Amino acid sequence: MRLATWNVNSIRSRADRVAAWLQRSDVDVLALQETKCRDDQFPEDRFRDLGYEVAHVGHSQWNGVAVLSRVGLSDVQVGFPGMPTWAAKEGLDPAPEARALGATCGGVRVWSLYVPNGRQLGDPHYDYKLAWLEALRASVGGWLTQDADAQVALVGDWNIAPQDDDVWDISLFAHSTHVTEPERAAFRGVVDAGYADVVRPYTPGPGVYTYWDYTQLRFPRREGMRIDFVLGSPALQRRVSGARIDREERKGKGASDHAPVIVELGD
Repeated sequence: MRLATWNVNSIRSRADRVAAWLQRSDVDVLALQETKCRDDQFPEDRFRDLGYEVAHVGHSQWNGVAVLSRVGLSDVQVGFPGMPTWAAKEGLDPAPEARALGATCGGVRVWSLYVPNGRQLGDPHYDYKLAWLEALRASVGGWLTQDADAQVALVGDWNIAPQDDDVWDISLFAHSTHVTEPERAAFRGVVDAGYADVVRPYTPGPGVYTYWDYTQLRFPRREGMRIDFVLGSPALQRRVSGARIDREERKGKGASDHAPVIVELGD
């Protein structure tokens, strides 16, 4: 089975590109983040025509996560227990955002995750990010307590660079989110709960990234960040036979600012 994750930065703008990539890459399950559309706006038919079942949650032009699968899609769950809420605008009541979607695909419990950005140090969104990650850690740890043999893939845009060489110049991030110790500790908390980064062993750094900002020629200058990950439970880790980051898909007109991350699973 071939599993992938990709922050597409607007599925309506890139539906054709994603469909073409699916055909070239022969991926069985694709988790998407930042779809930026409501459920009724998601181009579901485009992917059903290719043989994929679709699950999506999106409430507005922000956030949004999906799972596409041609090996079955069942037990769809929006959000995880204890997931914090957020008020998108002042005066609105806090509500769950479209940032987490789980589905069982070919025997693997796949979670498409779009971790809050955090914005900047001292911003309430930074505290929200840490609370969101703590709630995630508690949930995913509980799943393995209930079933140590569960095959679980936590995939998506984590908005965290866990190591210094996951950014092109750590000195430029001294006062930025994504690299702070609380954020990295939150990422380690998920790892310590039993989930390992199954991609890094096949894509060692430094200089190996999954995201490049559109501004200041970041991509051609190779100034990126590794913030998209596939964290696998012990049972899933034993099945991994390979992994790669499709940097080529960041090239060309109309590309997302993220590249797809692909994991090969054996029997």
